[in-house]
Amino acid sequence: MITGKTKLLGVIGAPVGHSLSPIIQNAALRAAGLDYVYAALPVRAGALSSAVCGLRDAGAAGFNVTIPFKTEIIPLMDELSEDARRIHAVNTVVIGADGKLVGHNTDVTGFLAGFEERGVSLAGKRAVLIGAGGAARAALWGLLRSGVSSVVIGVRNAAKGIALAADFAVDGVVTVAAFTDPAFTAALNTADMIVQTTPLGMTPRTEEMPPVDLAALHPSAIVYDLIYTPAETCFLRAAAAHGHVTINGETMLAAQGAEAFALWTGVRPDVALMKRVLREELARREFVF
Repeated sequence: MITGKTKLLGVIGAPVGHSLSPIIQNAALRAAGLDYVYAALPVRAGALSSAVCGLRDAGAAGFNVTIPFKTEIIPLMDELSEDARRIHAVNTVVIGADGKLVGHNTDVTGFLAGFEERGVSLAGKRAVLIGAGGAARAALWGLLRSGVSSVVIGVRNAAKGIALAADFAVDGVVTVAAFTDPAFTAALNTADMIVQTTPLGMTPRTEEMPPVDLAALHPSAIVYDLIYTPAETCFLRAAAAHGHVTINGETMLAAQGAEAFALWTGVRPDVALMKRVLREELARREFVF
């Protein structure tokens, strides 16, 4: 029951009506017995500053941030976590009792949880990263933070890949190769893991996949696609057919939400419950559509 003492959490963005976060977070809050409620809060373009001030002044405990505000919100923060600073994006804001706004990025924790769940150690490994967008920034920082020996960024647009590599040049060995470059195929031959960060293959365009020659992959390479809808993309299905261990984005989504939950409440949520609720809601939406 929502009362005058119930603490407010939410997600801001435009649009946010499709967000799975309210369903996942409210289920976890109920299971933990916490007097919070989590809501989707649409924010108009140009109204970000007033929306953030309003949430702070209304006594909200914190909120998630989604497209298109993850970078735009940074100047409004009083403090940034290291992950948010390095990725240059905020997806979680904690509002202190004094009104202080601290920006975090839990995507890195969520991304690494996919490997941890499979017992995969990243230290000293070679990685190929597909894409150079926002999701790639979080994955690249996570890989470098975990001590991989090298990362090759595979891209169509070399300039975008070069800019991303330059941002993280001080953190490790990061190079760029166009998909048509022989150097990209050579990287696939020796990579211990391939991380796919583009929207290729995401619902509703499930027939798409990145231009990766799976026959060129090292036989023991792990293939990780950050997409979670569908649960198995064409890319993952083809990789599994070649005998590769595959990971989808489901654990990343649940784990990044769980990390935000802990930052707001100081309590570790039931991640298994969050994943189960996620699967059930995705199945329901697939049935409806």
